[in-house]
Amino acid sequence: MAILSDADIRSLIQEKNAVYVEDGPDLQMDLQLGPSSFDLRLGYSFGELATRLVEVVDTRDMKQYQECVHETYHPPGEAVIVHPGQFILGSTLETINVPNDLVARVEGRSSYGRLGIVVHATAGYVDPGFEGDITLEIQNLGNAPVKLYPEDRVCQIVFETMTTEADVPYDKKQDTKYMGQTGATGSKLDREQRS
Repeated sequence: MAILSDADIRSLIQEKNAVYVEDGPDLQMDLQLGPSSFDLRLGYSFGELATRLVEVVDTRDMKQYQECVHETYHPPGEAVIVHPGQFILGSTLETINVPNDLVARVEGRSSYGRLGIVVHATAGYVDPGFEGDITLEIQNLGNAPVKLYPEDRVCQIVFETMTTEADVPYDKKQDTKYMGQTGATGSKLDREQRS
């Protein structure tokens, strides 16, 4: 396995539409393309769990969770304030389209990490065959509130080659819950196939 270089990422975007924007400013290759990654911008959709209204999150019965996740829209220039300890969902402005012979990882940018902002709590891995916005699991681990602005570059994606193409890419699996997701998409554990 090898990490794609800037030249490879540029070709992947131009030839296979691996990163594109449906709603918002076009890609800015000169700003977003790094030596081995591509910066992704914060989208306009956010989700916050009204924790005072939830007795418990039941991973087998997500009805109460779904009723207590409030989606908000923040246009360019309107900040989202993330308070210390707060956890919110965000999304990328860019849509990701991972070819069947690659995997991708979403990583935080160090400039935000130095403020205590984590952009993905655990789900930074993107399967081959996935297409959709990336839901960001944003948490403030710092001691001061931080303003985040839609359209700012908050994270980066890294593409890696696989030894062979996936036999069953994400878009062909039976248990896909997030294919084609747009905006800050909450957990869909209740749709998960269980033995």
